[in-house]
Amino acid sequence: MIKIIDYGLGNILAFQNMYKRLNVPVGLAKTVDDLEGATRLILPGVGAFDHAMEELERSGMRSRLDDLVLGKKIPVLGICVGMQMLAERSDEGARAGLGWIRGEVKGFKGLNQPDLLLPHMGWNDVHPAADHRLFTHLTTDARFYFLHSFYFECSDPAHVAAVSRYGKEFSCAVSAGNIHGVQFHPEKSHHFGAQLLKNFSEL
Repeated sequence: MIKIIDYGLGNILAFQNMYKRLNVPVGLAKTVDDLEGATRLILPGVGAFDHAMEELERSGMRSRLDDLVLGKKIPVLGICVGMQMLAERSDEGARAGLGWIRGEVKGFKGLNQPDLLLPHMGWNDVHPAADHRLFTHLTTDARFYFLHSFYFECSDPAHVAAVSRYGKEFSCAVSAGNIHGVQFHPEKSHHFGAQLLKNFSEL
């Protein structure tokens, strides 16, 4: 069963409703015990990087998630700040990230483009960088909803699963083995988001 990691951040209800419409079983994980039986994991996140990492640590699930994702190779999908948490660090804060995918989170502000409005908010085109199963049926004309001021810069370009453009071309999706992340909000992206979440359920 897909378990949504509920550590106090993220639009949990929207994910539940979307999977309900897709007839895909989904449950919540608020404690270590709730993670039992998980075959896939969704790590949502909103707000500041350090706060999200602190809340995840406070939930008591961090060590078990490391075991499930790195040890048992359970597929995981990080979303928005949840994707940024997959990195080793972020310019937004001082805390270490999960470090599940090598790379760091950079701010668009560092591009020194005064006319670039922040946050990057609204619909934008997404271009899969390779034939990735997360983007099945989404290889052309896919648009997703974004709301962010930071982006994931992978250490290994092979881990970039999709790109978008805002001030520069940036990785809006990452993937390394069983670990995946998207910067945009599939739960707010209508049929495009529904297709991506369905694809994740079938990985």
